[in-house]
Amino acid sequence: MRNSVNRLVATIFGAVYLLVGLLGFAVTGGVDFIANEGGLLLGIFEVNPLHNIAHLLIGAALLIAGLSSISAARTVNTVVGFVYLLLGIVGFFIVDSALNILALNTADHFLHLASAIVLLGAGLGADKRSRTATV
Repeated sequence: MRNSVNRLVATIFGAVYLLVGLLGFAVTGGVDFIANEGGLLLGIFEVNPLHNIAHLLIGAALLIAGLSSISAARTVNTVVGFVYLLLGIVGFFIVDSALNILALNTADHFLHLASAIVLLGAGLGADKRSRTATV
């Protein structure tokens, strides 16, 4: 893992998103599962139980990939990065609508976009030499 940017990024992001998913449940007591407004994690990120589960699933996928292989980490970093890029952009347009089933707010959008940049940067730009050598 020391010589793979993708494995390191996937492992760190996976652990962080798992932690965020777990901590989210501490602020979503009494919040409907797919509420448009939720509890505030760290005082700024809005979450509901569905959002917490999404963080847990994404965190698990990243952590497992990061601990598995360079190829798995590259793939998951790229896919999750692309999903976060889309979510970060679309989030700005659905924030005040019934489509906002993850209780997203502006801080969430910017965090998703920042995550997308790092994950896509690693997935598309790092460990190219190992791409064909590692399965």
